Amino acid sequence: MNGVNLPSTQGVDNVAVSLAGVRVLDLTRLLPGGFCSLLLAEQGADVTKLEAPDGDPLRHYPPLINGQSVLFDAISAGKRSAVLDLKAEAGREALLRLAAHSDVVLEGNRPGTLERLGLGWPVLSAANPRLILCSLTGYGQTGKLAGRAGHDLNYVALAGVLALNRPRGGAPHPLSVQVADLGGAQMAAFQIAGALYDVARGRSGRHLDVGLARTAHHWLELTLAEQAAAPSELAPQLSGRYACYDVYACRDGGFLSLAALEAKFWANLCRALGRPDLRGRQFHPDQAALRQELQAIFAARGRDEWAQQLAGEDVCCEPVLELSQVVAANHWPAQPPRRPAPRLGEHTAEVLAEVGLGSGATGGVGGPGLG
Repeated sequence: MNGVNLPSTQGVDNVAVSLAGVRVLDLTRLLPGGFCSLLLAEQGADVTKLEAPDGDPLRHYPPLINGQSVLFDAISAGKRSAVLDLKAEAGREALLRLAAHSDVVLEGNRPGTLERLGLGWPVLSAANPRLILCSLTGYGQTGKLAGRAGHDLNYVALAGVLALNRPRGGAPHPLSVQVADLGGAQMAAFQIAGALYDVARGRSGRHLDVGLARTAHHWLELTLAEQAAAPSELAPQLSGRYACYDVYACRDGGFLSLAALEAKFWANLCRALGRPDLRGRQFHPDQAALRQELQAIFAARGRDEWAQQLAGEDVCCEPVLELSQVVAANHWPAQPPRRPAPRLGEHTAEVLAEVGLGSGATGGVGGPGLG
């Protein structure tokens, strides 16, 4: 991966092989599907990216190292790549043969695309009744939004997540992490794992419909329940309503995250700050006054001074680290992948040979790795 490894979801001593032997065909492009199949690969699945002759567009997204996109490398480690031209009959026939010998097909096309290619769910399931087809799209397979174009920012906007991400009194601004894309990918991986469990118990495969916007909206269950019970314009409880759960600026320009929600943590904080008088004000109606007092307290010292002082006090307080500081802290060491991200078509011949096909099955186009 050109020297770029991501922190794995697995611990250093926890090499997951729970999906060993599971064969996954990933037809998706860009982030959501790529992250979903990365999660499956980290659990031991044999993931093959089936790419069009021009490859996944993510391969060309900056920043580049040695001509390779670090973004593509980051989510493609541990996978194989085979080139199939699904616009050609030979390519479509090859996909059906591969699907007949696989456990999961992951796709992210707009609804109806596979059907127009003659590769819809009825066709795939006829080729392999145990197959799981997971369609990972922006707005799902049905409904008035199905088929609409969109990206993460659009999904979180419609889901209600973006409106919650704003400075007090300010306008919503884009999130720095693609929460709908990544959260939807995790939901897809979770549903795939559940479907694999069903198949292992003798049930038939199924078509999973995972919508990224719907997944982001699902995350708001608690917020929506709170809003339904007490409609108001107040911030949700964990979005700045309470001073005990907020971010505070320090003297050196750094920040601290404070999450002393439970009474015991709040009591510990008041004791550590030498302010036992604040203990009874945790959920007092005048949160603005309490917030001002805490702001003044934390502004008296630097971030790292506070982090060191409060580290052993059991108060749920941590420094806000910049990305470079996260890397330096190395709390979650990056694990080398089972194999580096593949070159376009690197494993075409190998993948086709496994199901008894030759290079002509690609639809007339082989990748760079096709001898």
